[in-house]
Amino acid sequence: MNIYVLLKKTFDTEEKISIVNGQIDDDSAEFIINPYDEYAVEEAIRQRDANGGKVTVITIGNEDSEKQLRTALAMGADKAVLINIEEDLEDGDQYTTAKILEAFFDGRDVDLIFAGNVAIDEASGQVGPRVADLLGIPYVTTITSITIDGTKVTIEKDVEGDVEVIETTMPLLVTCQQGLNDPRYPSLPGIMKAKKKPLEELELDDLDLEEADVEAKTKTIEIFLPPAKAAGRVLVGDVTDQVKELVGLLKNEAKVI
Repeated sequence: MNIYVLLKKTFDTEEKISIVNGQIDDDSAEFIINPYDEYAVEEAIRQRDANGGKVTVITIGNEDSEKQLRTALAMGADKAVLINIEEDLEDGDQYTTAKILEAFFDGRDVDLIFAGNVAIDEASGQVGPRVADLLGIPYVTTITSITIDGTKVTIEKDVEGDVEVIETTMPLLVTCQQGLNDPRYPSLPGIMKAKKKPLEELELDDLDLEEADVEAKTKTIEIFLPPAKAAGRVLVGDVTDQVKELVGLLKNEAKVI
């Protein structure tokens, strides 16, 4: 099977985000594989081991993204592809990403594409479904289980506190979430092997794309942090008095009633 994983570089979840002039200041930030993409990488490796084939991880970014690709290779992926856009498309959006990936997959033999359910930086959850739609293949989001039998694929996904079971066929794109698996940590032998695994670098020209072909359809005007939360208040005294005080606070201070 030809298995692909869509991977994105995101801020470390422990990072403190700083906003400067309406933009995220990432000069000293630490970056990691988007956590939901780690479930995708892990599941791709498991399905390859069970059914045969190769796993290729793909990211769109710049040379700094090689670190995350090498991490995926150390986990067990077979090949990595960096579509290097440098500063050309720094204002790109989900449309931009999907169109670039559509061009990448054009003419390639694809069985399975794994992606994270969302990216923790923008959390739109759009890229996976957009890519599947452009490629004209079925997709299932937020999966928690996937079983392959020949070309038949059985999937479980969360739906409002219950489980939905879906049967479909390949080629197929799925987005992964917590509960699907437990992503492995790269082992020392895996890290050493990753240095020798192929990492292909492409540019827009290699995909027969011009910047105008993938120009963003949306524009971010400003980025800002949510307002700081005010300190909580503890009401004391008789319960009846507490209720009266609470109602007064909600009406006069919070102005929600």
